[in-house]
Amino acid sequence: MTMVFLGIVNYTTSPQTMWFVYPCLLLLLWPITLFFMAKKLYKQYSIVCSALIIAFLIIENYIYAPNHLWFVYAIYPIIWWPILMYLDEKAKTLKTALIGCASTITYYTILNIIVSPQYPWAIYPAFLVIWWPLALYHAQRKTFVAFSVTATILISIFFITVNVVSSPSVIWAIYPIFITLWWPLSMYFYVYKRRMYHATFAKRM
Repeated sequence: MTMVFLGIVNYTTSPQTMWFVYPCLLLLLWPITLFFMAKKLYKQYSIVCSALIIAFLIIENYIYAPNHLWFVYAIYPIIWWPILMYLDEKAKTLKTALIGCASTITYYTILNIIVSPQYPWAIYPAFLVIWWPLALYHAQRKTFVAFSVTATILISIFFITVNVVSSPSVIWAIYPIFITLWWPLSMYFYVYKRRMYHATFAKRM
């Protein structure tokens, strides 16, 4: 009834803009969420919601910008929601993280080449998704100092790449890199001093 009411208000007050679909999407998710949560059908819920959101994005794209298929940028991460739900415990493995990272980089790189080859914007989602397997690898092994070093190298490479492709005439990447260097340095001295303290305490005992 609320959706019908909003549709009537939209049609009578501002028919040139179809704004009622936005609150209607949220209203539609309300009973869907209650139903699947009550039945504990979490995996099926992820499929239904993902399909609903993707359909909404496609319709929005078709209505307002049919000449530019922007929905292809947004649907990929949405698809991963039900995939990770159905993987269960395997979603926490390094193998899944590596596959997800590689497929994400490949997807957005191909999209970058086909849709807008004039600027390599795929480096941004690539930089974000690499943290998934990187953090998982070091967290499983508890190699936090090594993680800080590896992460600093990754951040440095990212800023240097962005500097080169965006504004090669101005060397600004050294500033965020300099700040990032304090991460592994602080981790090293923290761990080193801790080990020295424990070693000294053990000798005294």
